[in-house]
Amino acid sequence: MKKNKTIYICQECGNESPKWLGKCPACGSWSSYVEEVIHPDRKQNRPAVSQNRPASIDRIDESAEIRIPAGMQEFDRVLGGGMVAGSVNLIGGAPGMGKSTLLLQVGGLLAANKKKVLYVSGEESLRQIKLRADRLGIHQADYFFLIDTNIGNVIHYMAEEKPDLLVIDSIQTMYSDELESLPGNVSQVRYCGHLVTTAAKDHHIPVFMVGHVTKEGNLAGPRVLEHMVDCLLLFEGDDQHIYRLLRSVKNRFGSTNEVGIFEMTERGIQEVRNPSAYLLSQRQKDVSGSVVTVNMEGSRPLMIEVQALVTPASYNIPQRTSTGFDHRRLSLLLAVLEKRLGMKFAMQDVFVNIAGGVTLREPAADLAVAAALVSSLRDQAVSGSTAVMGEIGLAGEIRGIQQMEKRFSEARRLGFNHLVTPPAQLNHMKVETGFKHTPVHTIREAMEKIFA
Repeated sequence: MKKNKTIYICQECGNESPKWLGKCPACGSWSSYVEEVIHPDRKQNRPAVSQNRPASIDRIDESAEIRIPAGMQEFDRVLGGGMVAGSVNLIGGAPGMGKSTLLLQVGGLLAANKKKVLYVSGEESLRQIKLRADRLGIHQADYFFLIDTNIGNVIHYMAEEKPDLLVIDSIQTMYSDELESLPGNVSQVRYCGHLVTTAAKDHHIPVFMVGHVTKEGNLAGPRVLEHMVDCLLLFEGDDQHIYRLLRSVKNRFGSTNEVGIFEMTERGIQEVRNPSAYLLSQRQKDVSGSVVTVNMEGSRPLMIEVQALVTPASYNIPQRTSTGFDHRRLSLLLAVLEKRLGMKFAMQDVFVNIAGGVTLREPAADLAVAAALVSSLRDQAVSGSTAVMGEIGLAGEIRGIQQMEKRFSEARRLGFNHLVTPPAQLNHMKVETGFKHTPVHTIREAMEKIFA
């Protein structure tokens, strides 16, 4: 009989070592190695040869995947139209964002439509879940709950009950008897994720798993867990805002980077049907430092307010603070404004905020941020019916952006009648009567037209 083997595995990246190390040589994290015992004689009862055979591409079934609408438009939008049978979805986010509440509500909507839902929790008791369900108004008889952390029992009830939806909250609390390590260990998370994925494909049951995040904001556990799932969703937000953004980072059955917007209320999480109007509802017009832009979140245009405050510095080193906008991009825009327009920000404190807790990732917001900075510096307001968008290059040129027609339509729908944009892709576009469009080529021309 072979002796058991002991190895040490990094809990951050999964790197293995024959001895304990204080610092992981792969990812650089400290005190992340955990001991794990490997049994050489323990073998799983699996067939030596797979029963699947190679298939010709012209004989593969072309029928569309079966989708199950959740009954929540924003949720279905992010998934690409609904849940796909047999898909495995991982939703992550910071503690308190509402991941469990969102999935509990989705399960309640399905159960109300005569769908069987199995909710597995390894973190709460049945009484805790019942109290939360009562607060949300969930009382469906087809909604079943299981309190267990053994993944073998979960797979057993999954095959026995044949639910239309399985929710596991969370995958870090699950463990398998095949491994000696504790729940949450890299090996346990990886192995449990593999078992759930295999069972979901075999029984054609959509599965949603809740994943914890680290203090850096990354999903805890091995990166392979993100690769094996079909859809990776991130639930974003903070304690200072009531908005929650459900972002699709990976989706094998739909477009990536789709965003659904929700509101945290006393009765749970409510979807926001008109997010642009919602984000601009508290905006004050004719105030310096406030500019509206149209940002694309996946295939959805969003009207977002960009706020800037430029004030004389109180200390020798001026502050540069940005919320919802990349700090390095802000430094680049300040340098372009100083070089190309001669504006002096050296002894000014600069603060940039994206209202509503939204994070701007695309460069099309450059021109709006620059206009807000100039507006605050001059203490001159931008017209409340003007929207600004465009990417700024280091030479001060305004570069073209994508999906201009969708941005135009969204601005027109919200009552904005003047758009300042790059001149690219305008030859084939039809501009409606009463809608003024100002194409600009350089940052100097843009500021002259905006503050004319």
